[in-house]
Order: sequence, then structure tokens, then C-alpha cells
Amino acid sequence: MKLNMRNKKVFVQNVFDQVFDKYDLMNDIMSLGTHRLWKKQLMNWLSPTNNKKLLDMASGTGDLIKLFINHTNDNSQIYAVDQNTQMINIGKKKFRKYKNIHWKTGRAEKLNFKDNFFDYYTISFGIRNVSNINSTLKEAYRVLKPGGRFMCLEFSKIENNHLNKLYKLYSRNIPKIGKIIVGNSAPYEYLLNSINDFFNQDEFIDLMKKNNFYKTEYRNLSGGIVAIFSGWKI
Repeated sequence: MKLNMRNKKVFVQNVFDQVFDKYDLMNDIMSLGTHRLWKKQLMNWLSPTNNKKLLDMASGTGDLIKLFINHTNDNSQIYAVDQNTQMINIGKKKFRKYKNIHWKTGRAEKLNFKDNFFDYYTISFGIRNVSNINSTLKEAYRVLKPGGRFMCLEFSKIENNHLNKLYKLYSRNIPKIGKIIVGNSAPYEYLLNSINDFFNQDEFIDLMKKNNFYKTEYRNLSGGIVAIFSGWKI
């Protein structure tokens, strides 16, 4: 399913409007809880230090935020941005005792932050859903400070043919699970299509390089079901 930029923006918004209240539950069911281990590996690789600013884009209900808090002190400043207001509201309730988290509605393609503002930019399972990946990467680069780091966790391409076949067999059931849990299979049909349409690891690294990121690299997790991408601003 190919969507132009304008249609994709509206379509993705509608998708998350339908699933926001079951989003965390479905992530746990679909990945058998493995998404939490993947996110933990991203944060371990980022290895953030104290007194820094993080932009967590497509923050959802704040999985990466919790991990960042566990690595840093109260002087670190966290900006959680998502285009879905309902998801942000859930995140605010989950983290209401933390005063160093700033929740904002916004889109990755046009950020309302000044240049050279953040030490870290993270995005987890969100970059597939933006309407323009190049604009998103340009904005990520713009708002990072020199020496700042971009990290992206995303579904990728499986290298082993046998694992790939097993994964595809399992994936076919995800819309059926969505129908049972959420009451609608369409958002999860979109999910599968967006994974299939996304770049492979080397292609995404090339995009990062074209948008000026330096020292780009990736690490495959679970045989390439997902990958963590890393790049720096110099």
C-alpha cells in the first residue's frame, strides 16, 4: 500500500487514533515482550550521561523515556514528542511524578525546536510512519548539537531465509490478533505493509549519510527482525 505524503500523514494519524489505548498491550503481544529488550539494547548502546537533553520522537507512551531515566539523573531534560495527543496523555499519566519530562505534540518532519539544542535524538518504531523520511532526518540533524547522537530502532530485513519464512508466517496472524484485541485489523495490515516497504539496513544507512550523519552504523537484533541505527552530528 503506497501513500503519498499528504495521505500518509492523515492515514497514520487515523491508525494511531484507533489503537492508542491498546498500543502497549499489542506491542507486548505481537513481539512476545521482545520489544522491551530491543529498546533496552538501544539505550545501553546510547549509554547516555547526566545533565543532557534528549528528544524522544514518536515517543508513544514513553518506553524509551523510562529507560533514559534509569540511566541519568534528574538534571537531564527529556522532550517527548508524538503527533498523537491521546498517546501523550497516557504518557503524562504514567510519568506524572517526573518534573524533567516535557510532553509536546508535533511531527518529526517539522520540529518546533531551535538549532543545536539536543544531545540525543531517539526514535523507536516511528520513522516508518513519517510522511517524509529525508525531512525527518534533516530535522533530527538540525536540532542535534555538534557531537550529538541520533539513534533509531526500526523493523528491518532478516538475513536468514529460514527465519524470514517463519517470521512471515507468524506476521500473517498479527491483523487477526489486532481484530480480537483492538476490534480492527486494518491498523495491523498497515503495520505489515509498512515493514515490508521499509528500507533494508544498508539503504537506511545511506539515507543517514546523505543527511550528513557521521560514523553511521547499525546492529541487527533477533536476526535482523529489527535493527538499531546510530549516527553522529559533527
